Amino acid sequence: MSRALNAFIVACLTFIVYIVFTGSVSIYDLMTGFIVAVVTGVLFSNIALSNALKVIDPRRWYILVRYAIRYFIIDETLAHVDVIKRILHPRVPVNPAIVKVPYYAETDYAKTCIACSITNTPGTVVVEIDENERVFYIHWIDAKTLEPEKAREFISKVFEEYSKKIFD
Repeated sequence: MSRALNAFIVACLTFIVYIVFTGSVSIYDLMTGFIVAVVTGVLFSNIALSNALKVIDPRRWYILVRYAIRYFIIDETLAHVDVIKRILHPRVPVNPAIVKVPYYAETDYAKTCIACSITNTPGTVVVEIDENERVFYIHWIDAKTLEPEKAREFISKVFEEYSKKIFD
């Protein structure tokens, strides 16, 4: 039953993503999306999911929507404005450094979400994830501190809080 539920959930998510990215609900796209979703669900159900019930938990979806709104409207905007100010400033005030930032997330999905959120935000790029030490190495355009926990406060704490609620 678990494999069948996993396959169904993966197929549903694949179908939704397929339709959203094709931007079409023609018969051809619906049929193609259905076939791709079923094949993907069957082939990747045990790889993509370990607990299908997490995926259908409405609280996690609510947190995901809140995070997406916050990330794309607030975090991205503030980071873009900061980088634009640096570019337009006559002396280009930067203090670049690669900082070591600890993380406390458990699942690969949560770690990936945090790393992508950091990298997609202008001014920071995850250059390596050390799973043994449980740290990200991040290139930061304006390093305010080199102390790992303080850097976490500046860079990834909010991303991690949301990611853990969604994926862990």
